[in-house]
Amino acid sequence: MFRKNFFIAFLFCFLSGLAFSQSDEIRIANEYYNNGEFEKAKVTFEKLAKKEENLLLIYTNYLNTLLALKEKENAEKFSKRMMKAFPDDVLYPIDHYLINVEILGEEKAQKEFQSFVNSIKNFPDRVNKSGSLFIKRNRLKEARELFLTARKAEGDKTSYAIGLANVYDLTGETEKMIEELLGYLEAVPGAIESVKNTFQNNLTEKAEYDLLETTLYAKIQKNPDQIIFNELLLWLNIQHKNFSKALIQAKAIDKRNKMQGGKVIEVGKIAMENKDYENASKYFQYVVDEFKNGINYSLARRLLINSKEEQVKNTFPVDMNRINSLINDYKSLVNDLGKNSNTLEAMRSMALLFAFYKNDRDTAIVILNDVIAQSRYDLKLRDKAKIDLGDIYLLKEEPWESTLLYSQVEKDEKDEPLGHEAKLRNAKLAYYKGEFELAQGHLDVLKLATSREIANDAMDLSILIQDNIALDTSADAMKEYAAIDLLLFQNKTAEALQRCDEMLKKYPGHSLTDEIYWLKAKLYKKIGDYETAVLMLQKIGDMYARDILGDDALYLKALIYEENLKDTEKAKALYQDLLKKYPGSIFGADARKRFRLLRGDAIVK
Repeated sequence: MFRKNFFIAFLFCFLSGLAFSQSDEIRIANEYYNNGEFEKAKVTFEKLAKKEENLLLIYTNYLNTLLALKEKENAEKFSKRMMKAFPDDVLYPIDHYLINVEILGEEKAQKEFQSFVNSIKNFPDRVNKSGSLFIKRNRLKEARELFLTARKAEGDKTSYAIGLANVYDLTGETEKMIEELLGYLEAVPGAIESVKNTFQNNLTEKAEYDLLETTLYAKIQKNPDQIIFNELLLWLNIQHKNFSKALIQAKAIDKRNKMQGGKVIEVGKIAMENKDYENASKYFQYVVDEFKNGINYSLARRLLINSKEEQVKNTFPVDMNRINSLINDYKSLVNDLGKNSNTLEAMRSMALLFAFYKNDRDTAIVILNDVIAQSRYDLKLRDKAKIDLGDIYLLKEEPWESTLLYSQVEKDEKDEPLGHEAKLRNAKLAYYKGEFELAQGHLDVLKLATSREIANDAMDLSILIQDNIALDTSADAMKEYAAIDLLLFQNKTAEALQRCDEMLKKYPGHSLTDEIYWLKAKLYKKIGDYETAVLMLQKIGDMYARDILGDDALYLKALIYEENLKDTEKAKALYQDLLKKYPGSIFGADARKRFRLLRGDAIVK
């Protein structure tokens, strides 16, 4: 028994040693190949190729080694051997054909290509894989011929449309590519996402997107019942943020699918997210006008007021007459539809207008308490209203009431995003009061929050506190800065700006200097003085580019040029500058996306 076990153990070790030795030889051969030592690589690969189990592991590098050494005949023999060993894999006959193109020339190798195409034309999986391999090897003529032959054999004029579209894209035949994809989409409407992705990958120039748009309009006019073309055109307009054109398609799709304004509201919300409040209002107004008895009427009416509100809040100086008009709109909505789940959100919005714009905090408190009482079956809404109420008590300089409300939401929404939001409010409250140790305790927990936005806000505030009290044991400057931050929250813009200037004089060269310029930039942006905001950001760029706010300042400056000053070329240059100077910035992805949009590309969301 002992001898038997010993023999088995010995055999296992021997075979393992062989396997290790084999693997080691492959690694050495690949190292020779990667280092360009092809003669040495060839010797090792030849030895390994004697065993069939090694063929798949060494194929690509061994074949390329032979081609690098100009040994085309040996390469042809090796690929032929692989064809016999693995007859079901299309890779090897394709490589064999391409090697023979080198040896025999295009014309003489054509017979082999035709034979290969005829052998696979009735097998879609093989056709698709072969087409991809030809495209990868930049043999577009062969890929095109293969797809067209297989299409003819199948008898379906839309077969292999995606593959052919990719070929036409690479050969610069944009019109043919578009026709292929639209023909395929017409036959297979369910493939719209695949078609969108292909257009997204293949179209890069504005002229190409213009051609797609023109072709889609022609298709819609010719085939008005093919709603799939409206859907694709809607997608295209959304990518270009052309919400005025998108409305036409949204209406058509909504009407065709009998959605009672649902589709129009969906796209209107996207316009809102993209800060196109003017066009968003048109979407919601359409639903309000056309579906007065529909299921989406109350939602559309509330969103209509919301979109108008965003226009007012983002126009400087804020027009108080328009604020009063918004409040009256909200009141009418509640009076007409009653206090219910569809109007409580409107009451929240109305309360915040009273608090932050009319300085009528008492009225705001009454409204929010009513919302809290009415939302007993919607606990999320109740807790949102409690956070709002906490904010208003902070405006009234009653922080104890604020922290009580925030803490209630923390407890009720534990481990939920809303609970994290309440905890962040408590952290900021401690920060405003100069209680930095308490603030850090909250922030350390929030750094691990599931919401990236909350985690980032917590990290930013934590770093701000840590960086600016480490060398200042009294933390006096940090306390003054936090007090200014509170003024900003309380909408006391003029006083906040004055205190910023006082701090710059009182603490020259302090580590908070770049933060003060950052705060001033946000304040000037808030009041619509964009040129001065840019000057503040430029100071950060000139003196503190290597500090933590360097990329923040450059990104905000680009945003101001894009959205407020409407200087597209300057914005593009700044986004490019950000990508070069701060390759690891969290703003990198968005900067790249915005740059491409300004250049005329379309971006899939």
